[in-house]
Amino acid sequence: MARRPHIVIFNPDHYRGDVLGHAGNPGAVTPNLDRLAREEAMSFTGAFCQNPVCVPSRCSFMSGWYPHVRGHRTMAHMMRPDEPVLLRTLKDAGYWVWWGGKNHLVSERFGFEEYCDVRFVPPTAPLTRAGRARSDWRGRPGSDSYYSFFRGKTPLRKGEKFFYDHDWACVQGAVDLIREAPSGRPLCLFLPLIFPHLPYCVEEPWFSMIDRRKIPPRIPTPENWDGLPPIMKGLHANYNMGAWNEKRWRELKAVYYGMCARIDHQVGMVVDALRSKGFWDDTLFLFFSDHGEYAGDHGLIDINQNTFHDSLTRVPFLVKPPAGVLRKPGVHRALVELVDMPATVEDLTGLSLGHQHFGRSLVPLLHGEAREHRDAVFCEGGRLPREFESMELEVSAHLNPSGQYWPRLRLMRTDGNEFLKAVMCRTHDYKYVRRLGGADELYDLRKDPGERDNRIADPGLAGVLAELKDRTLTFFLETGDVVPRSIDPH
Repeated sequence: MARRPHIVIFNPDHYRGDVLGHAGNPGAVTPNLDRLAREEAMSFTGAFCQNPVCVPSRCSFMSGWYPHVRGHRTMAHMMRPDEPVLLRTLKDAGYWVWWGGKNHLVSERFGFEEYCDVRFVPPTAPLTRAGRARSDWRGRPGSDSYYSFFRGKTPLRKGEKFFYDHDWACVQGAVDLIREAPSGRPLCLFLPLIFPHLPYCVEEPWFSMIDRRKIPPRIPTPENWDGLPPIMKGLHANYNMGAWNEKRWRELKAVYYGMCARIDHQVGMVVDALRSKGFWDDTLFLFFSDHGEYAGDHGLIDINQNTFHDSLTRVPFLVKPPAGVLRKPGVHRALVELVDMPATVEDLTGLSLGHQHFGRSLVPLLHGEAREHRDAVFCEGGRLPREFESMELEVSAHLNPSGQYWPRLRLMRTDGNEFLKAVMCRTHDYKYVRRLGGADELYDLRKDPGERDNRIADPGLAGVLAELKDRTLTFFLETGDVVPRSIDPH
């Protein structure tokens, strides 16, 4: 390329792949993302993360490695100095890298200097949402709201136009940076935001922006947990939300949609700033989440390390390349993975990532030269028995029942099979999950898109099962290790 494009990596947390108006969700209020997909971007509605929790997912998409390559499958094992991170590659290649948002990627004990020019610190201390929400939102210990994370509308004080939390601080910081951008170097803005991560709460106008009547119904709570991942029954019991009626579930989901609508508004702020500065045509704009969120599906909330429903694993993924690259904007159903993100950056910048990785550039899809991209996508998580370093024992704030994450962490620290390792292999039509503990899973997604009927023992699908088992074995054989690019002399 004659010159390298600016890059914006807009990376919300917990954003489900189905909360997009242009993807056919009548309840989603996402006008800015919809406009991008209509006019200048390709939206991949078959995009999947490689781990259903944030740290392993971020380590994966920033390196192009699957979590099993170097054991990045816990919340406490981040990228080390000897491991590849896209931000450092861009900085070393001359990009001016600005990082505004959460970490959950690199080990802070080694610092951030190698990965960015600026690690943004808000000039005014952001507010904490906990201090402004209703003080009784949890209810009494033992009540069916105690672990729900549901808070509802975040109240605003007189004169406030929005709740100035960490996300707002970082988005405003990014807008200011674009307006005052240093000349002579291409920019890379990394915005790993917190929303729509629970607790479920959002301020006006986004709280009332969602039409509750248009929200698609949730996937119902199972009546029988037999054949389903063991962790699902344990989490459902620990959350103690079994008495919730559909009205309460719908309101929780509506607030979650409002949080996604706020993210969409912030996307518009960044895009407008790039347009005003004259940068937009020369910008590669990437929007994707690290993973999804249950938000009531299957009677569950939040996330966990080793279930792989589409609610958790399918993510939004929009790519707006520099002008002249995209043949036709719109929605594409090809199966893609988040490990394809750095490979796409590599292709569109002309840079070499400098290490072996497993991503595949999306540029052939953007050019219209290909209809399909992958025959299957993969996601993995969990731990080995008594693998203590993977039990999050360091999270002392949630070691007792008063901790908000106690329902999940309690199960992580047992000797049961709820959190044992598992891997997903998903095609357009089927999903297979191999587990070290509990029953394996097989879903016919054409007949059962909600993944409610485990057909692992169905003789009518024996051929499909054999094919997916073989495909999973090939996946591990192809991605089991990486060979260094440098050669050691004898």
